[in-house]
Amino acid sequence: MTQFVKTRRDGAVLEITLDRADKKNALTGAMYDAMTLALSVANDEAGIGAVLFQGSGGVFTAGNDITDFLAHATSPQRGFGESPAMRFIKALAGAQKPMIACVDGIAIGIGTTMILHCDFTVASPRALFHTPFVDLGLVPEAGSSLLLPQRIGPVKAAEMLMLGKKVDAEEALKIGLINEIVDTDNVAAHTLDLARAVAAKPRGAMLAARRLMHGDKAKLLARIEEESRMFAEALQSDEARTAFMNFMARGKG
Repeated sequence: MTQFVKTRRDGAVLEITLDRADKKNALTGAMYDAMTLALSVANDEAGIGAVLFQGSGGVFTAGNDITDFLAHATSPQRGFGESPAMRFIKALAGAQKPMIACVDGIAIGIGTTMILHCDFTVASPRALFHTPFVDLGLVPEAGSSLLLPQRIGPVKAAEMLMLGKKVDAEEALKIGLINEIVDTDNVAAHTLDLARAVAAKPRGAMLAARRLMHGDKAKLLARIEEESRMFAEALQSDEARTAFMNFMARGKG
């Protein structure tokens, strides 16, 4: 499907690695589709007990590949609600197996909001979390307008989602966005060990505990749909057009 998403089985752990380091692991539609497929496989295969997300090259992900994203999200045939990004977001919300994220380096946009669906997040000291949706003339996505205030409280969530404040690893740990910080040389191995430990637990009990903790998904799914509608409307606004033009101009500078 794409060479930029690598999947590998390590016993009962399914590793999903973003491998487009020269572009800071910026996500294309094909990469979203590959991750969506991997989550579907994890749901269906009884032998998989945990899913591990990670990036290559000292980067988790810079978020969307803007040119590719706009081509999919503004397609008159589909729009954002039917885009690869939206399919992935719904797959995250519907994931049945525990998910673990290893965040080394920047985690921008979906790189931050996707960890809200993960059960455990381990970060390196150079991790940096950033949700610049408003700065791009957009609104939060992936259920983050619901999940982030629940995770870190409304005050800190407002700083991240409304002001676009960047949060480093130390602050992320302090406010409860992540579970722990592990030195850069060992963070990948440590997180894989954590995923192995999760996958080795009694499977039925682990999945039941996860379902109980996540609760009824109806409110989350409704919020994802509401965000999607507002996101699609925002994409057509003059504010967003100007912000994206400025963003791409800076990239060429």
